[in-house]
Amino acid sequence: MKAWAKEQKIEGTMVKFFADPTSELTRALDVELTHPGPTAVLGPGRCKRFAMLFDQGILKSIQISETPDNPTDGNLELSLAPNMLKEAQK
Repeated sequence: MKAWAKEQKIEGTMVKFFADPTSELTRALDVELTHPGPTAVLGPGRCKRFAMLFDQGILKSIQISETPDNPTDGNLELSLAPNMLKEAQK
């Protein structure tokens, strides 16, 4: 995760990356990718694309990028920075 943060130039910022190698958090958040198309290629236990916004440790927003036809990134703009900034202003 450190290498990815460095590559994305967020190392040392308030943005945090977390690993979930056993999918424990993925299942607890109910964001496990179960659609047969992607899981046939990626395997089980994968996470949907999402972003979460916390304020003072309290979850304020979770945005999941999916549609019924495209469960991996069908509504990609939901989890991207511009939308999350809008969510932060609410």
